[in-house]
Amino acid sequence: MSTTTASATVPAADAPTTTAKKPDPARARRRRRLSQWGFIAPAVIFMLLFFGYPLVRNVLMSFQDYSPSTFFDGKAPFNGTDNWSKVFQDDLFGKALWHTVVFTVGSLIGQFGIGLALAVFFTKRFPLNGVLRSLILLPWLVPMVVSGIVWRRILDQDTGVLNSFLDTFGLGGATPWLTSPGMALFSVILVNIWIGIPFNLVILYGGLQEVPKELYEAASLDGASAWRTFRSITLPLLKPVITVVLVLGFMSTVKILDLILALTDGGPADSTQTLGTLTYQNSFVQLDFGAGAVVGNVLILISAVFAVFYLRANRAEGK
Repeated sequence: MSTTTASATVPAADAPTTTAKKPDPARARRRRRLSQWGFIAPAVIFMLLFFGYPLVRNVLMSFQDYSPSTFFDGKAPFNGTDNWSKVFQDDLFGKALWHTVVFTVGSLIGQFGIGLALAVFFTKRFPLNGVLRSLILLPWLVPMVVSGIVWRRILDQDTGVLNSFLDTFGLGGATPWLTSPGMALFSVILVNIWIGIPFNLVILYGGLQEVPKELYEAASLDGASAWRTFRSITLPLLKPVITVVLVLGFMSTVKILDLILALTDGGPADSTQTLGTLTYQNSFVQLDFGAGAVVGNVLILISAVFAVFYLRANRAEGK
């Protein structure tokens, strides 16, 4: 008798399957943020070292009795608001603040007005256009101290070229441009306007190149006058560029020091003393570093307030 053995077939075990690991979104975000911070970290470190630290030290110095001996013994005791009270009670501070306002506003109006007029003029095609634009850039390329020294010779009352030229035409050749308290600030403003015109010209000329020519052609077909075209097309489209020019011009003008030192050294009779020169006089002439820090902080505060208004205006315009 034979028996048949049925062998049951056992199913083979399933082969091990590998499942792809899903990326962790939180980890990916952390890596992305780390890479972003890695790119901006050098700029942040630079700003903290060369802007943040000096700013904090200047604020602290304004509340300290910081004298030349401090550089040797390191002692600079806090004296509260004594430095601030001394500066604000000084009549020279009020004069310097007013001179700074007049100097800044006068310079910006002259630089922007003449720069815009020249920018519009150079948009026209005529021979030697590029050569003339290049020559106008020269005042901007010359160091400000050099410009101040040259203009000091030009405006000299006795031997200056300007008075000699005026005397030739019988227009009075003895004008005390830099030695009269009533004329000195006006003369310094004129020199600063001469220096700042090229910058305004370059930026505004570049902005004018971006205005579509089709708009001018349409205005011409409609019979619009040149002034109407300028007021209705050029100025509105040039507004962002104008804002940049005025902001940068303000920042560079409100703190000018070297030009005034080269021309008048703050004189005569403190008639050209500004906040910038007053900071220099307090810190490096009278060696009163606390008072100099106070005036420097006032300059920083003025710039910060102006920057806030500028950012708010831009934000409102963007909305």
